[in-house]
Amino acid sequence: MKVENIISRILKICLQIFGIWPDSSCVLLSRIFWIISLIIEQIFQYQYIIIHFYSTELFEVMSMLSEAMSYSTVLMKLLIFWYKQRTFNSILMMMANDWEKYSNSEFNMFTMTCHVVVKHTDDKASNISTRPLVINMNLPFDFNRTYVYELTIIIQFIHVMLCTLLLGTLNSLLISLILHLGGQIDILCGWLTEIFPMNKKSNSNFFMVKKIIKKHQQIIAFSEHIEDLFSNIALVLFVSDTLIICCLGFVIIMSVGTPDAVKIIIRTLLFYFAMNMEAFVFCFAGEYLNSKSNSIGNAAYNSFWYESNSKNSRIILLLQMRSQKQLAITIGKIMNLSLERFSSIIKASASYISVLLAMS
Repeated sequence: MKVENIISRILKICLQIFGIWPDSSCVLLSRIFWIISLIIEQIFQYQYIIIHFYSTELFEVMSMLSEAMSYSTVLMKLLIFWYKQRTFNSILMMMANDWEKYSNSEFNMFTMTCHVVVKHTDDKASNISTRPLVINMNLPFDFNRTYVYELTIIIQFIHVMLCTLLLGTLNSLLISLILHLGGQIDILCGWLTEIFPMNKKSNSNFFMVKKIIKKHQQIIAFSEHIEDLFSNIALVLFVSDTLIICCLGFVIIMSVGTPDAVKIIIRTLLFYFAMNMEAFVFCFAGEYLNSKSNSIGNAAYNSFWYESNSKNSRIILLLQMRSQKQLAITIGKIMNLSLERFSSIIKASASYISVLLAMS
């Protein structure tokens, strides 16, 4: 089966836009475009923050800083994915082989798109223009002129939507890979159930047992490839999200009592919800993978392996022992992704907000 047929067409097009899909046309041009556009956008954003650092309220500076850091995260994620291109190519080949060999197995591939955030802020600190931009930037030209302002807004809006599409694409890809791996684990569990029939003396074929072990090894290898691909991305995500969530929490607290408090709080809460949703997607994927890996050992234990011959029984026991080491996605090889980890990060962010308040 061709690699092109294993992933949703929409997801494949998105991966081609961001120069991730292997052997697609204009990969180099796409990567050059994204590097130049994101670096230029970051320079203008941080220049704006530096210029308005002492002339704006602290909570507004925090809001601008959280926005700038979110785009820095987008750039780092894209660079990490390009650096891990070979790992991604290997994952696609393994998926293609799985689909070709087990096309009749009952598992599906899903794609999901989420995470849309567009910021709209009045530039009250500027004496030059009161016209708001989608992204606050220190542009090197006068954007107040007719048509120039409209063109700037359109370009910024398209840029924001593309960055949002990138985040949604990476999240969708992670979910698709995890669901594929979950389907392969279900196939393995089904084999374990069938090879040792209930209430029946089993003289299992050694080649079938060997096939099960090979399948388990392929699942472990596929999981390690996912871990290698997304581990550093998860580290960047959770470090940046923790800082951004702290800034957003500070903005919400400090904006209470200001004239535009309701507007600021609603806008910030939407941004806060979006950042938490992205972290939740990664933690949910890690939790799902942990749960599925546990099902391998349970399926092997619940089968009638002890009624088989001693040779096959010893092999299945080894599989049970290996399955005790859970499959997982880590945050930079430091800690496993799980829903418990997600709650701890939220709690840590809340404690950092109190520190910021004490320093203000």
